[in-house]
Amino acid sequence: MTELIKRTLSGTVFVACVVGSILYSPYVFGGLFLVVCILAVDEFHRLVKSSGKIRVFSCCGTMALWAMVQCMALTAGNGGQYTALVLAMSMTYLPVVICAVLDEIWNHSGKPLENWGNFFISQVMIAAPLATLSFLYSLDKWLLLALFVLIWVNDTGAYCVGSLTAKLPKGNHKMAPHVSPKKSWEGLVGGFVFTLAGAFLLYHFGWFEKISGAHTGWLITVLFALLVSSFGTMGDLMESLLKRSVGVKDSGVFLPGHGGVLDRFDSILLASPIICVFCWLCYFAAPLF
Repeated sequence: MTELIKRTLSGTVFVACVVGSILYSPYVFGGLFLVVCILAVDEFHRLVKSSGKIRVFSCCGTMALWAMVQCMALTAGNGGQYTALVLAMSMTYLPVVICAVLDEIWNHSGKPLENWGNFFISQVMIAAPLATLSFLYSLDKWLLLALFVLIWVNDTGAYCVGSLTAKLPKGNHKMAPHVSPKKSWEGLVGGFVFTLAGAFLLYHFGWFEKISGAHTGWLITVLFALLVSSFGTMGDLMESLLKRSVGVKDSGVFLPGHGGVLDRFDSILLASPIICVFCWLCYFAAPLF
């Protein structure tokens, strides 16, 4: 099987699983992305060569954090009906953190800052951003689906425009050649144009209805596209810098032809929390406009 066919098949299955889980049920989506989140956190620790204990603590912390955020999302979407459950789930995360700290104190690994740093980076940089997807789902599944669709459109547009402009006589202008040699400013602009066009198409189908006022639909659409394109690209560069710092090309082998879990969800890591906050602010402000 050629690399192109392998990449196409695995990519199709990946997209089908993400889209299908969003459309089917919040619980199916939550279960799928809990697994994705744990795999991403474990992949990060493999990249930075963390000890087995730190990996275990981080995965346990990820499960506790995910459960807490899921309950908070349910509370936000159901008028505070699950407040007691949120408090209960919140209490499960702290013991994991305490165990990670005490283990380092008692076992004298000799590198507490490195171990604690890797633990908290995995939680703040990977687990928490992916968990915010549940908040977006609790607001509207079409907004969550729009985030994924536009991330993919942005990546495709940036790749196509960047590849075409690279063939010009003078080439194109690189964004950060020491981090990602192929990323260019032309690709960034091209990705935004593709994303903006895609966003207006989704707006036409009513995907932004939940957060749009009577007279602000076009503005919401432009801002949504701008945030997805800019922060999606930043997330991609952030993960590229991580891989370059540890000297690897791919973060793992999650999907044949596509690399690891972090390679597939790097653009989501910064875009998800930003879009989540943006959509909730628009939701509360929409009735005013």
